[in-house]
Amino acid sequence: MFSEKKSNPNQVLARNIIGKDTSFVGDIKSEGDFRIDGKVEGNIKTSGRVVIGTEGAVKGTIECTNADIEGKFSGNLTVDQLLSLKSSAHISGDVILGKLSVEPGANFNATCNMKGSIKALKNEQPKAEKIA
Repeated sequence: MFSEKKSNPNQVLARNIIGKDTSFVGDIKSEGDFRIDGKVEGNIKTSGRVVIGTEGAVKGTIECTNADIEGKFSGNLTVDQLLSLKSSAHISGDVILGKLSVEPGANFNATCNMKGSIKALKNEQPKAEKIA
């Protein structure tokens, strides 16, 4: 009568939150998502999503699958898929990403490399010209 739900072992359930009045110095590595409303100085590496709230600030390195930024980030940012910058975002440093979404008003002062275009340029062979 009642079916038992089967859990997916590959599903990420961990949610990590760094609260508004919290400061953290050091490196973080996790498989789960992060929500940062406080201040972080260090490196964050996750296969999940990183969200930096409007009061949040990160100085260091972030490596993640997706990121939504409303606050401040300074350093090296690597996003495998989508980086979404809200209108209150302030970004500086070096950014490598798959796709970029920027709302009007966001401050994006960084060098930016898109992964898809890098692959396309590396795979492109120079064409030989034919002379008649």
